[in-house]
Formats: sequence, structure tokens, C-alpha cells
Amino acid sequence: MITNAQADPANTVEPDPEKPDPEKTTRIRQLPRPLVWLPAAVTSLLLLMTLDYLFNFGWFLFVSSLETQFYYSVVALLLPLVFLLWPASASLSSKPVPWYDYGLSGLTLITVAYFVIHAEPILERGWAFAAPDLAIYFSYLFWVLILEAARRAGGWPIAMIAATFSLYPLVADIMPGPIQAFSSSLEHTAMYHTMSTESVMGIPLQAFAGLVIGFLVFGVVLQKTGGGEFFINLAFSLLGHVRGGPAKVSIFSSGLMGSMSGSVISNVLTTGVMTIPAMRRIGIKRSFAGGVEACASTGGVLMPPVMGATAFVMAMFLNVPYSAVVVAAIIPSALYFLGLFIQIDAYSARNGLEGLPKEELPTLKATLKEGWYFIFVFALLVWMLLVMQREAVAPFYATALLLVLNQFSKKHRWGWKQAYMALTDSAKLFAELTAILVGVGLLVGALSITGLSGTIANDFIFLAGGSVLLLLLMGALTSFVLGIGMTVTAAYIFLAVALAPALTRGAGLDPMAVHLFILYWGMLSFITPPVALGAFAAATIAGARPMETGLQAMKLGSVIYFIPFLFVLNPALIMQGGPLEIAIVFVQAVVGIIFFASAMQGYMIGIGRLGYGFVQETVIRGLILLAGLALALPGGGELIPLTHLQLLMISAIFLLPALGLARWCHGRQLAIQ
Repeated sequence: MITNAQADPANTVEPDPEKPDPEKTTRIRQLPRPLVWLPAAVTSLLLLMTLDYLFNFGWFLFVSSLETQFYYSVVALLLPLVFLLWPASASLSSKPVPWYDYGLSGLTLITVAYFVIHAEPILERGWAFAAPDLAIYFSYLFWVLILEAARRAGGWPIAMIAATFSLYPLVADIMPGPIQAFSSSLEHTAMYHTMSTESVMGIPLQAFAGLVIGFLVFGVVLQKTGGGEFFINLAFSLLGHVRGGPAKVSIFSSGLMGSMSGSVISNVLTTGVMTIPAMRRIGIKRSFAGGVEACASTGGVLMPPVMGATAFVMAMFLNVPYSAVVVAAIIPSALYFLGLFIQIDAYSARNGLEGLPKEELPTLKATLKEGWYFIFVFALLVWMLLVMQREAVAPFYATALLLVLNQFSKKHRWGWKQAYMALTDSAKLFAELTAILVGVGLLVGALSITGLSGTIANDFIFLAGGSVLLLLLMGALTSFVLGIGMTVTAAYIFLAVALAPALTRGAGLDPMAVHLFILYWGMLSFITPPVALGAFAAATIAGARPMETGLQAMKLGSVIYFIPFLFVLNPALIMQGGPLEIAIVFVQAVVGIIFFASAMQGYMIGIGRLGYGFVQETVIRGLILLAGLALALPGGGELIPLTHLQLLMISAIFLLPALGLARWCHGRQLAIQ
């Protein structure tokens, strides 16, 4: 708990010796003393190259004057780190770097350096289709190294999927009907994968090099300068004393922090160590506390302005400014957090849970006095994203301002050690994401070279029998399944190429809505058993059973399972449409989600408990659940041929009897007592 306004959240929770330390269980190994400087040096050089590329300073014209040369240079810097930091198997993570990993790292550097040096002839002479023999041999080598790097950093599922798809062009002509396509020889496939701008050097890597690097640096610097502590203290000062306060604090702090860091797991481990013990203190069950933190952290990654790497890739796929993705994501993320907030409030009211004593919480005045500049930096970032639409450079300006203002803070002022740690941690994030993205690039390249990316959409439409609803259900299920075995970014990229065209061109749905739909359903694996990585990470902190925590997270985050369908059915919920239509659909969705969330926990503000006993509760909560869903559905579209007024009347038909029955149950219960 927080004992005073100046308390340090990091010091308020005693470590549990029985719980695994995330830092100790990571697969990343320690480099030998002579090489500990290498990640920080790589990050420094990468940032200089990126700044030169974005601002056209002219420092590194050799690698930044040509776009593809810059992309190759980014890979040349980061991919060799993967073989040094990630061992061949998890059991080797505590052992020194073996000779063969030094060899693989050096070989990777030499291989990618070849493409850096020859980037100009690759582009001008069309080496992606006809290359010299030496370039082909380097392509084979690069292909294999990419797959091994993806396996180490992303795991076997990504490596196997990338390997299978990357080899697909060799046998595409003998595959069964729906997935039959034009085949290519081994050498042509290797050339296309490594030297075209549609495969390894395609949209995933372009988004990373052009957009993601700056935001990842901003997230790391925000963490290292005390941003997490500030947002937690701010949340406690505002909400810690209210009913179920610590759980509501989790929503606020994890939402803000997650929108900056873009990582569910790191968000859970950062804010959860503070919010989960505070939730336990007011009487919230371990599994419920873990579920709250998992849902809040997952929602943070879907919340503007940062949203994680996938949103930047989405902007590249849609060929729209990143600010357009940010604006589209505002209402869906707000609806998700509203549903989570209402469920927590209902749970707290039903169980008589209070907040923490005010005297033990930080004051708003002291919190803002100590960390006001975080809000100022946050405002600058949002202004540059939405008003100036300078998404590529916005995080660099925000990071620079944050570093300058932070030096005036006595508590969080940086020295050389803090700067070194930030650079080192950034290198690990960069290397991991690069390995995954170039691996996924092979998948995109395979669909491109065979022409399957243009025909698979028609196959999906054929399988769905032309039914838009069935297509959406297929997309939701596929996104969820791929989200289990792959990273969200990898799953999204595959579906953006394979499924999204079927929903946009074939079914006529809004492209932005379709791509957000895929993103949302890919994220659901973080809170849905049997995987539920976010919930399991929170369960570790809470000391709860992982599966029970996952089920609680699934219940708490239940609203997110149908929000994607709402904005696909009516894009007004992603700001596509007239102001009046957006306002009507938004208000209906808000009220509908309040009903839905209240029914999930069996308590409604102004009504109280929704029944006593199994039969009463089942009937009342079921009717209110249906009322909420009917009201939240956006009317006026082709798929739901009912007007907003008709849906409102249907909702009232379910709601009014439920409320009357709930009132009668209250009166009967009082009479019994």
C-alpha cells in the first residue's frame, strides 16, 4: 500500500520468495563482461541512423539515402544481437555464449552487410527477379538465419509457420484447389524473399523502421524516468478511496501505461505489483484481482495514442496516417474500459468492498507537483500525432522533452547509469521485434510471389457461402487461434493479407473497421484460457491459480468479445460517419454496455442486487443481458435492418420486466428479513 504522498510504489510491496522473478526466468542471457556494452552501442547507432533517415541530417548518407538500404542496415544492426542474447534453447540461458552463437552472429552481420552494400543494384537492376550467383547464395543464407532468429526470439510457432509459408511457393502448383497458385523455383523464391520490397523488406519491417522505433524508445524512457510510478500515484490519488478503489486504480494506471508501453506482459509486471496487493487488502479475491489487472493491461494496448507495434503496421497496410488509426480506436477502447469499470463497481457494491483510507493515499496536489511534466509530454505527443500528424517524429520530440524535464526532478534525474540501462533495454526490444517481423515478412512474401494474396480472399468468400456474418465469425476464430500461437503483430499481418480483402472487397465492409476487428480478436488470447498469457502473468503476482484467473479475466473482459462486431456492423463507432450518427450509436452503445456489464456481476446502480437465488438471478440477469446487447447493436445497416428506435424498443421489452422483477425481489427479501 501507499503510506504517504511521497511513497515510492516500488518499495510498497514486499517480494514473495515463492513467486518467480520475471527477470530471472527470462530466456535472455547475460553477455560476457567484454560485450556488455554492445546492446547500448547498437541502440545508440540505430537511433542516430533513424534520426538521420527521418530528419535528413546527412550524417549517414551511405545507409540512409536509399530507403531499402536503411531497412537492410536496421536488420544488420539488430539481427546479430538475437544470436547473442537468445540461446538456442531455454535451458542454456544461464550459460555463457557458446562459440557457435558468436559465429552465427558474425555470419548474420556479414550476410546482411552484403545486402546493405548492394542495395542500389538490388533496386535498380531488379535483383529480386534476376540476381548474380553470389547474391543468390547470400539469399539462401539470409533465409535460414532469419528463420533461426525468429525461432529464438518468437518461439517455435512463428518459426514453423514462417518456414512452412516461405517454402510454399516451391509446391504451390500441386496444392489442392483453394490454395493452389503459381509456383517458383528455389532460387527465385530466395531472391524474392530477401531482395524484394514485398517480403522480408516489406510492410512489417518498414513500419518498424519508420514508425515503431521511436515509440519503443519513448516507452522505455517513460518507464525509466518514473512514468509508471507517477500514473499509479495519480490513479490512487483520484480513485483509491472510492468503492473498490484499488481495482479502479488498476484500470486507470494500466490503461495509461499500456497505451504508452504497448506491451501487455510488461504492463502487468509494472503496474500489477502495486495494484494487485492493494486490491487484496480491501478484500478482493486473488483470482479476481489478477483478472482485473490482466484485462486493464490488455485494454491499455488497444488504447490510443500508442497501442503497440501492430497499430503502426496497420497504418502502413491501410496506407493512412497513424493518427487515423488513433482516432478510430478511441470509442472502442473507451467502451471496453467502461465495461470493465462497471463490472468492478458492481462487484465491489455487491460484496460491500470499500476503498483505502484517504490518509494512506498520495494527494493529488503532491502527485501533480512531482510529475506534472509527464502529462505535459503526453499532451505534446497527442498534439503532434493528431493535430500536426507527424507520427514518425512525434515520439522523438516527446522523448527529448521528457529527458530534458526529467533532469529537473531530484527523484528521477538520470545519470550515465540510467541512460545506459535505457539503451540496453531498448536493444532487447528492438532485436526481438526485428526477428519476429522479418520472419513474418517471409509469410507475406510467399503469398505475394504466388499470387495467392489476390485469390485467397475469393476462397474465403466461397467457403462462407457469401455470408458476411459467417465471414466475420471465421475471421474472429482465425484471429483468436493465430493469436494463441503467434504474437499479435504476426497474427494480424497474416490476416491483413489473407482475410481482410475478403471482408473489405468481397463483403463491402469498412477497411479500418475490418483491420481493427482483426487486431481486437488477436489480442483476446491474452485474457482467454487456455493460453491467457496476460492473466497468467497477473496470477503469478496475485498468488492465484492461473486457470481460475484466466476465467475471471474472460468474464471481466467479456464486453471486448462483441465490441469488434459492433464497429464492423456500423463504422460510426470508429468515427466513420456524420456527427449525429456517431453520437446516437455511441450513446446507445454506452448504455447497452452498462446494462451488459451490470448483468455480468448481478448488480446495477440504482437498482441494487439483481435477484436472490439461482432462478431469480438467472432470469433477471439474462433479460438485462439481452437488453444491453439489443441496445448496443448499431442499427440502420444492411446486416442489422432495424432502426435505432426499433432496437431501443426491443431493449425495453427485455429491460422493463427485469427491473420490475428485481424490485419485487428486493421487497420480498426485505419482508423475509
